[in-house]
Amino acid sequence: MNAPTGSAGGTVPAVGFVLDVPLIGAPEAAERVLDLWRADARLCELPDGRWLLLLPEPVRTRADLAPGLPLERTGHGAPTGAPGPGPRSATVTADGRLVLTEGGATVTRIVGELPALDPADWLDPSGLALHRPRPLGAAPAPEAPPVEDSVPAVARPDLRAAAGVRPRSERARRLTAQAPPARSRRTRRQSDRPSVRPSGGRSAGRAAGATGGGAAWWQTARPIALAPRHAAVVVVLLMVVPLLFVVLFGLGLLKDLDVDPGGIVYASIAGALVYGALFGRRADRDGGGTTAAATAAAASAAGGAPAGSAPAPRRGRRPWLGDLLARFALRTPAARLLHQRHARYLRDLTRAFEQHRWDDALRDALPLAGRERGDTAAGRPWFSLALPKRFAGQLRPTPHRVGPAAANAFSDRTVHQHLTELYRAAAERLEGQGRFDEAAFVLADLLEAPAEAVALLERHDRLTQAAELAEGRELAADLVVRLWWRAGERARAVRTAHRRGAFATAVERLAATDPQAARGLRAAWAEHCRAAGDRLGAVEAAWPDEALRPSVAADLRDAVALGGPTRGRALPYLLSLPDLMALGSGAATRALARAVLDSDGDPGTTGRSVLAATLAGLPAADPATDRELATAAARAAVRDGGLGGEHGGPGGAAEHSLFDRLLGRADPLTAADLARPRPLPRSVGAAPAYTAADRPGTLPVLDAVLLASGSLLVACGQAGARLLAPDGRTRAHWDTPTDRLVLADHGGGALLVTDHGPDLLGLAHLDLATRTVRPWTTLRARQLAPSYDGHRLIAAADGGIVVLDTTAPRPVAVWRELGGEERLLGGITRTAGGCAALVRSPSTARSPLTEVWRWDLPGWELRARQRVDDALTDLLSRTDPGDTPDPVALAAGGLLTVEPLPAGRLDPDGGIASEDRTVLRWTSGLPAAELTVDGRALLGPAADGDHWALTVPTPDGTGLHAYAGTGPCSAPGLTVLVPNASGDRIGVRRHAGAVTYWHRSGRVLATSADGTALLANLRVTVR
Repeated sequence: MNAPTGSAGGTVPAVGFVLDVPLIGAPEAAERVLDLWRADARLCELPDGRWLLLLPEPVRTRADLAPGLPLERTGHGAPTGAPGPGPRSATVTADGRLVLTEGGATVTRIVGELPALDPADWLDPSGLALHRPRPLGAAPAPEAPPVEDSVPAVARPDLRAAAGVRPRSERARRLTAQAPPARSRRTRRQSDRPSVRPSGGRSAGRAAGATGGGAAWWQTARPIALAPRHAAVVVVLLMVVPLLFVVLFGLGLLKDLDVDPGGIVYASIAGALVYGALFGRRADRDGGGTTAAATAAAASAAGGAPAGSAPAPRRGRRPWLGDLLARFALRTPAARLLHQRHARYLRDLTRAFEQHRWDDALRDALPLAGRERGDTAAGRPWFSLALPKRFAGQLRPTPHRVGPAAANAFSDRTVHQHLTELYRAAAERLEGQGRFDEAAFVLADLLEAPAEAVALLERHDRLTQAAELAEGRELAADLVVRLWWRAGERARAVRTAHRRGAFATAVERLAATDPQAARGLRAAWAEHCRAAGDRLGAVEAAWPDEALRPSVAADLRDAVALGGPTRGRALPYLLSLPDLMALGSGAATRALARAVLDSDGDPGTTGRSVLAATLAGLPAADPATDRELATAAARAAVRDGGLGGEHGGPGGAAEHSLFDRLLGRADPLTAADLARPRPLPRSVGAAPAYTAADRPGTLPVLDAVLLASGSLLVACGQAGARLLAPDGRTRAHWDTPTDRLVLADHGGGALLVTDHGPDLLGLAHLDLATRTVRPWTTLRARQLAPSYDGHRLIAAADGGIVVLDTTAPRPVAVWRELGGEERLLGGITRTAGGCAALVRSPSTARSPLTEVWRWDLPGWELRARQRVDDALTDLLSRTDPGDTPDPVALAAGGLLTVEPLPAGRLDPDGGIASEDRTVLRWTSGLPAAELTVDGRALLGPAADGDHWALTVPTPDGTGLHAYAGTGPCSAPGLTVLVPNASGDRIGVRRHAGAVTYWHRSGRVLATSADGTALLANLRVTVR
């Protein structure tokens, strides 16, 4: 076996073997090589005919059973200690030299200079039959698993009950279902109607059958509803009696009676108004009744709140007619009787509370209208003469906010103060008796003090109930998160903190009472960021707690691997870890930081300015390393003209403070010679124009985005996805077919999207730090937002918007918008702080209402609903609807429409267009903006966030011209020319302060956000 004589019987860690081919023969040597072959192994031939086999990893083997002479690894030079007293040994040094000792002689060879042998040459395929596989048919489309629904139940107000309108009968439902929609608008233009008031709440709280948001007050206002018998009495008093007396007086039949007909008519009308005010139907406090039940059943059937849950609370509308009747009745003789009635009610209520008849007292109690707080949504509190109906529900706090209570006409400040003291005394006594539900009911429902009710429940360890009440009454987000965390609902606490952006405040609030629980919540926060691929987010979440800092070392290394600004922020954190030198990587990290600070190129792309700014606030653990890097950072700041402008702008007070910190820790001699950074001059001139590569690439480009590190992530369809350097070199390649990219806001990951067919998308996770791809799911959706926060993916499906949790093993819907009668038109534009979409919803006139809806993220608060019917109608009236490019909603709100103007047609100025042109118009809350460009656009504009690009063919038809900008403008921000291209429009993507323009022909061009700097311009080819 050619075993060494000096090592017989022992085991050695062999990194390779020397096989004596002249002794054992080439076939036997080849068989032994193939048995040991591994990936990255290497086979060389020695001058004496023996073979040298080098393995990628050492293997332990017995010297007497080894396939050849074992090869051991040593340091530089010859081995200091031979493996044994025998005459034969073989070692390889760290610098790549082979040292052979045999027969008392030592021979040294350079491994890199030895001729290599390829085992593949030993294979002879000549006797093998070649079979070419043939396709059996089209590959079946993958099946999309059902989306699990985890949308939180949102209270839907019963508007019919709040307005006092009884449920629709079956006959009315059939009539409205069969009625045809209105075919045209009436005489008035939509622009003359009142505009929609932006909603401050979540759009999910709208009623299922509510009218459109653009309905005016006269379309929604309804009188108080009366039972048939009460309505008959009002009609008799209001119409029949006055008319009868007028007729009799006109006929002269009342001349002999000493009666004043005017007084009788006045008294009859006043009586009708008072009667209507007293017996007018209004919403019950307990949400019960036939109407509430019917609405709850309808909501459950429509997929709203789960069946069996409590009826949703109803937000009362100001009953303007009842308020008017009540105020008029106070000026009639009936006011005295009404006052006596209310005084009797107040005495009975006070007696019930004083006698501790809690059930009667609490069920008959009058909820305070918040006179000091003021329910003045309509300008002043509304009055009611009716006494409160007896509460029929459970005596426990209502989880969701109820509508504003009416102010009783005789409840002045004295009565309000009396009831407040009465209720507070009852709450204290009930708490002392251990009746915590009733005490919380008094505070939350009667006194309208939900925060005090939550505090009471928390004092007595009713944490789940307290969390439900705090969340339903929309109290502070940090309070809700803290309560859910203490209640053991950790996942719900994390979801709430993410949706409402309350991680930091919740940790601080929890640390004041339970530091250990605060540490657990902080760790969960870091894990939440880590699951989304946000390495720096995980570091910043855990860093304030020194005990958690070692847990983010792996995140810091992954962040360094991402390069660019992410690497610049991560390096100071690594250098500040005191155990870094003990791990043996301190010198390498210091060298990398120094290389970044001394590098050339753009300070933002390389991460140089971010590294210098972060070093100013985070010193290195080693004093010598800190002084060296602070000196280099100060020099870089002077060379670059500042620290990147992220700290109050170049030359600002914050930037001066950071620079002073660097100087204080830098080398004193160097600091004395350095001047303060001066902002570099910026060129101001006409809109820049860029030209892409003159020839198409060899790979198609279906999507592309420039990352913060300067690399380009490109989707090449069936050719997979590629990570390219700015010069076009391939840094990484993934075989997963990729038609679109959904990039995370933090830039650490992306979703690779594959089109499998109409509304069928395959998704895979791409981790850019580890450069690994993990298949996720197949989803039925019409469109996806071009970016996401690492956790929540926004998709257009089933006519609405669905938000999916991408960290779950299968698709889970955590939020829904629109759907039903409200339909999503077009796509979704998104930024990290909000998104917008074009929505069509029904209106009271039964004609569709088109609006641009804008939400704030991540909480999905609906901030604006802007009508754009007139803009679309005007556009379609002047152009052929079939030739009109689709409009695009911008993330900041507003609609971008495109009107082609062929040569010879009348332009908006009244002249005749001599050549093809295209007009862009913005419909937004800002002053109207319009831009006219040369050329006729055949497709709508591409948009990402607030950035847009409109593609028109060049006059000679040999290329494409893109006019690009941000938001409404009267001139393009820049132009991009793609020569020798046609067909598809030029796409646009924005990320990390850069905008990327790409075309299917394989050209990609990237600029800074303002368009003044060209960051990349390349052809995508196979290399």
